[in-house]
Amino acid sequence: MSKPAADDTVCTNRKAGFRFEILEKLECGLALVGSEVKSLRDHNASIEEAYVRVDGDELWLVGSHIAPYAFANTQNHDPLRKRKLLVHRHEIRKLRPKVEQKGLTLIPLRIFFNSRGLAKVTIALARGKTIGDKRQTMKAREHKREIDRAMRRR
Repeated sequence: MSKPAADDTVCTNRKAGFRFEILEKLECGLALVGSEVKSLRDHNASIEEAYVRVDGDELWLVGSHIAPYAFANTQNHDPLRKRKLLVHRHEIRKLRPKVEQKGLTLIPLRIFFNSRGLAKVTIALARGKTIGDKRQTMKAREHKREIDRAMRRR
């Protein structure tokens, strides 16, 4: 069995940086069943519409899609089930008051395998951007592209 590559990214939430202002990041473990792990190794996952919910002393990843593994037959998993995130209790206690604050939410940024081969999720405490903020982001990105093009031409 070959050792997995360090930080093998399975999927990213590419729209997160555009839709949200990222305030804090946290790396969490992910409780999965066997067919989910195999499907993740095939990069069959999406977290575009996913979010993280705090229930009691637990964090749950809701709305993520991990496609059924083709060779799992009858022991396949539900693609849209809630998945438990593995985080220390004191970290959840720090996050709870922030999430209960109006306008803040927890979103997944990426799912990856660490150097030990364990599935991990990077989540972020985020605040939704307004339309004006999104326009500023697009304007700054366009300005940067124009500068890069000008530099390449010289």
